Amino acid sequence: MDTTEFRRRGKEMVDLIADYLENIEQRTVYPDVEPGYLRSLIPEEAPEEPDTYEDVVKDIERVIMPGVTHWHSPYFYAYFPTANSFPAMLADMLSGAIGCIGFSWAASPACTELETVMMDWLGKMLKLPEDFIAGTHGQGGGVIQGTASEATLVALLAARCRAVRMILASDPQRPETGITSKLVAYSSDQFCATLGTTPSCAFDHITELGPICNAEKIWMHIDAAYAGSSFICPEFRPLLNGIEFADSFNFNAHKWLLVNFDCSTMWVKKRSDLIGAFEMDPLYLKHDHQESGRYFCTDNSLFRSLKMWFVFRIYGLKGLQDYIRKHVELAKEFESLVRADQRFEISADVVLGLVCFRLKGSNEVNETLLKRINNGRKIHLVPCLLSGQFVLRFALCARTTESRHIREAWQLITQLAEEVMQELPH
Repeated sequence: MDTTEFRRRGKEMVDLIADYLENIEQRTVYPDVEPGYLRSLIPEEAPEEPDTYEDVVKDIERVIMPGVTHWHSPYFYAYFPTANSFPAMLADMLSGAIGCIGFSWAASPACTELETVMMDWLGKMLKLPEDFIAGTHGQGGGVIQGTASEATLVALLAARCRAVRMILASDPQRPETGITSKLVAYSSDQFCATLGTTPSCAFDHITELGPICNAEKIWMHIDAAYAGSSFICPEFRPLLNGIEFADSFNFNAHKWLLVNFDCSTMWVKKRSDLIGAFEMDPLYLKHDHQESGRYFCTDNSLFRSLKMWFVFRIYGLKGLQDYIRKHVELAKEFESLVRADQRFEISADVVLGLVCFRLKGSNEVNETLLKRINNGRKIHLVPCLLSGQFVLRFALCARTTESRHIREAWQLITQLAEEVMQELPH
């Protein structure tokens, strides 16, 4: 494929993507396939001679689409959202074309510097304490990870490194292996201090945990993977109160901030803690500006900050806030529908874009209801367990979801609930 053909095929692919997203609600949201469906549809080995581009594109519908769960359908209400926007997709194209690996400033100055600045932009949108902002003289700063799980691991490694250094400072002769074997990490069943848990979007009391951690010199990492995006709205910013006690903080911009996967944003108060945990100094990575100390990267990432730059500029803070608020309003609308039906109950506070609800009755009844919902493949939900109760989760996910989709989903749920309840023994 030469440049001329790439120009033509690129325009065709943009049309294909636009058509897919424009008509996505006409597709069955959840695939009707069995494990292993795909292997029989393609050859056992890669082709010896090149296939035509036309044949590859034809196979998208024949091979790929039958097995796709359409996360961006307005009838998808499972898990949590995964971000999707046209500006981010365009930035992804540019990132792939530039194709740099930003493992140091010298490897690609623009890649490293834009990430630092975009993390400052986002930190200011969240009104993070100044300690977390790199600026030109700050000791903290942000870095993009792949997922919240990666960020938690990075924080754990940085915390371990800092603890070892603190102990060695007072006892230099002590062997490091004897220290690491005695270090302890404290967690709940959600692992770490969490703002917006996965099952029900519950919030830990950071203002109570933080002072204890600070007094005991315990590293506190806060995970707000889903909920963090909402903190750009002034009315939801109080949910982040207590962030001043944290050593590190993370949320997934690729969940609810219209920045396509992957873009998990992480901040630390002292980037030296993070750099110290991952420091490598081979000759081939040395460069003239490595002592500047303002830029750091813990991941051999592509130019992911381009997605943030495009999205933040094209939507603006107000546009992003409007998007978050719309999802919360739709969740509140769904909550009101549930509360108006005496057969159902709300199982957790509806704070943001997630509604946890269930039929009043046994776990078995609710399991049957969920199975009927998902087997119909008109909408898609997943469950959680709250205090031993089987609960249905209704998460606002798609960028294009409107009130009519919510009401259609509720009409289907109540219809299936009626069928399930009629089958119960009297």
